[in-house]
Amino acid sequence: MKVAQIAKPGGNFEIVEREIPQPGPGQVRVKVEVCGICHSDVLVKEGLWPGIQYPRVPGHEVAGRIDALGSGVGRWKVGQRVGVGWHGGHDFTCGECRRGDFAMCESRKITGIDFDGGYGEYMIAPAEAMAAIPDEIPAADAGPLMCAGVTVYNALRNSGARAGDVVAVQGIGGLGHLGVQYARRMGFVTIALGRGKDKEPLARELGAHHYIDADAVDTIAELQKHGGARVILATAPSAKAISAVVGGLSANGNLLIPAAPAEPLTISMMPLIAGRRSISGCYSGTARDSEDTLEFSALSDVHPMIEKYPLDRVADAYEQMQSGKVRFRVVLTM
Repeated sequence: MKVAQIAKPGGNFEIVEREIPQPGPGQVRVKVEVCGICHSDVLVKEGLWPGIQYPRVPGHEVAGRIDALGSGVGRWKVGQRVGVGWHGGHDFTCGECRRGDFAMCESRKITGIDFDGGYGEYMIAPAEAMAAIPDEIPAADAGPLMCAGVTVYNALRNSGARAGDVVAVQGIGGLGHLGVQYARRMGFVTIALGRGKDKEPLARELGAHHYIDADAVDTIAELQKHGGARVILATAPSAKAISAVVGGLSANGNLLIPAAPAEPLTISMMPLIAGRRSISGCYSGTARDSEDTLEFSALSDVHPMIEKYPLDRVADAYEQMQSGKVRFRVVLTM
């Protein structure tokens, strides 16, 4: 099989031939059809995640079909359509797993970091990392939904917002363009926050009821005209931009952050205290959460906007993502 690997931290992508691996007990082999490129893949490319063993094949937005099953694997069948996301497995025995919170497993594995991911024609993953893909969703759509999709879908459905509440999505990019779609289809009054009038047509096409151009108006004042946002989903990884919108929350509002900016936030505590507001981080979710995301996307007609590249052009595809030129997710095809 062909894979695209990183041989050392900061190294270039190498297309190499490897033997097709065999699944061990509790493992599944997936014949990869597509794999999305996520900004988090920079952790592997540049060696920013401690303990990565090289060479390593990145990729945690995988869609394909089960090709072989290891011993002790129930439920799953050869030929079944599956996805593999960021959450690459859990130990079932730690304190958090015993409480049923597998996403917070003390020994959780990350696809493409703790084991080789989907930048290749085949991959091996634990059976608990499999998510069934509905027939209605093409593989190229399913890949990005396994990370970008589940991250924002899970954040919104667990945010405490109810149908009719105001939800603002900051940033109309790889996460935000999905966040707007999910927010609209969940019944929220959906406000897109961006910079520049040119982004408004797309925001409304995606489902936003309102668009606020931060270059032209005071974002906080505009949000407060709507009573404040019960939730602001901050998808643009800019510490300055995120810090600036706290005052746009309603009383008891929540600023949800699924995309980590490089710099720390600078937040005044008074708006939080006076309005009993909060700031929360969002973890993507388990395979079951990914499956819920896929099913809701099929039911509600949510689609990522993608650009496709063949595996041999992985370096070009990665650069397209890293430069911010892509609209809005890059997908490798095998």
